Amino acid sequence: MSHRSPAPLHRRTLLPLLAAGLAAPAVLARPARAAAAATAAQTAAWETPRSLGKADAKFVVEEWFSLTCTHCADFSQTTFPKLRTKLIDTGKVRWVFRDFPLDKVALQAAQVARALPPERYAAFVLALFADQDRWAFASGANYAKALWQMAALAGMDRPTFDAAIGDNDLRDWILAQQTMAEKNWKIDATPSFVINGRMVAGEMPYAQFVKEMPGLS
Repeated sequence: MSHRSPAPLHRRTLLPLLAAGLAAPAVLARPARAAAAATAAQTAAWETPRSLGKADAKFVVEEWFSLTCTHCADFSQTTFPKLRTKLIDTGKVRWVFRDFPLDKVALQAAQVARALPPERYAAFVLALFADQDRWAFASGANYAKALWQMAALAGMDRPTFDAAIGDNDLRDWILAQQTMAEKNWKIDATPSFVINGRMVAGEMPYAQFVKEMPGLS
């Protein structure tokens, strides 16, 4: 599978652009009224871990990813299916999805994903990676149209989509999580993984990934 890598936009660049209203389309700068008044219940819903696997699994893997990262998409398509079959579905590993958007397109896609019910999140993220070439690198505003089509297939209605894209509170929460990852784990690239509290960076094949979990049986 071939990919075109988007021009990297690191978080230190992303924040000033968002503040100036230059990085995002107008809909991001004009949040929907309902989204602007996000309730505590909504915030709690965002904070609910999006994960797969048993809660008491021996190993907890947090994957920090950007939805426009071609390396993340390759990992999702090549290594993750085997990890899921052999380790997650068998109860050995709990997999936690963590957003680390490297550009405004990835950030908005993360907002849409978080607006879905938690039980639909993983399937949507994996679908975005599988079809990354179709939506993530569309020219101009076409990516928003393609992203909406993907969200509709996941069962999201248009008002929910528009509210998610325009929700500055959700946007800021995702960026705050990213800041925490930079501070606590020194993450500056994707994909990166925190395995039982130890950070491991870079896309890896299955055999190499398993070696990062000594004692796995």
